[in-house]
Amino acid sequence: MKLADYDFNLPEELIAQHPTPERDQSRLLLVDRATGSLQHLQFRNIVDQLESGDALVLNQTRVMPARLIGHKADTGGRVELLLIRPLPSGDWLSMGRPGRGLKPGTRLVFGDGVLDAQVVQRLQGGRFQIHFDAVDLQRRMEEVGEIPLPPYIRRSPDAVDQDRYQTVFADRPGAVAAPTAGLHFTPELIAAIEAKGVTVLKVLLHVGPGTFEPVRCDDPREHQLEAEYCEMDAKTVETLKRCREAGGRVVAVGTTVVRTLESGVDSAGDLQVFKGFANKFIYPPYQFGAVDVLVTNFHLPCSSLLFLVAAFVGKDRLFAAYREAVERAYRFYSYGDAMMIC
Repeated sequence: MKLADYDFNLPEELIAQHPTPERDQSRLLLVDRATGSLQHLQFRNIVDQLESGDALVLNQTRVMPARLIGHKADTGGRVELLLIRPLPSGDWLSMGRPGRGLKPGTRLVFGDGVLDAQVVQRLQGGRFQIHFDAVDLQRRMEEVGEIPLPPYIRRSPDAVDQDRYQTVFADRPGAVAAPTAGLHFTPELIAAIEAKGVTVLKVLLHVGPGTFEPVRCDDPREHQLEAEYCEMDAKTVETLKRCREAGGRVVAVGTTVVRTLESGVDSAGDLQVFKGFANKFIYPPYQFGAVDVLVTNFHLPCSSLLFLVAAFVGKDRLFAAYREAVERAYRFYSYGDAMMIC
């Protein structure tokens, strides 16, 4: 494997900067992974591509207002934090800017004193351990924090993003980025899918910044994916097993769902309950043990997400689909259009 083989050029104007007016108005590129044939649909047409007896699996994580902008207490210098997840100590694993200015002991202030913090130590990978004085941190984050839009969305978050950068089924705060394939679903669309006899299930993976970091190793197999917390309970596992035994398909909505499901596949190929941190990096060749159909957005070049999709559909078929998407001006990345690979 060579990293350069997973690079591609994308016209900047195809990087979606805003969501579509309606969630299910986005486009859907249907890919047959057996033949490579392509169909161009609207996302709301996904109902027609699902069958009674299928199981549709969603990621219920909710994006935190994890971007905090404040200043150093002593100098007034600007500081920006991205909170990733709580540590066992009660402190928070975070990313910060300016990195060199965040020395242990530095006091930080956010929201004119609404939230105070202190840098405990610098960690590997540009991460920091941050201690917050507040016992009600989640509430104060809601007051002074921002939704952390991806860096390729070149604008500040607005009121629309407060709604549209969350899925309609998000109910477990803990992510720093949305599981973007789920952004296309509306309550009405989910109801129509269930009315067709499709079982809708939820798993959890709190999306961290490592998910979107480019793979930089010349040999991608040397890349270390940052661990993210995920859960899949016994009821979900049993329902998915029954689905497949009855001839139904497991339809994973997003790469985060794929990694959660595949993290629960044991050495014998059986799906098991899973709860904990997973850093499963899926790349070609890979034998999927729990997923039959994948719904996903279009991903960054040389990203771990692109490698996962290539493992599912095949590199040649994937890049043929991407070339078609570029030619037809599909919208890319978080607020972009979607693919359904059957």
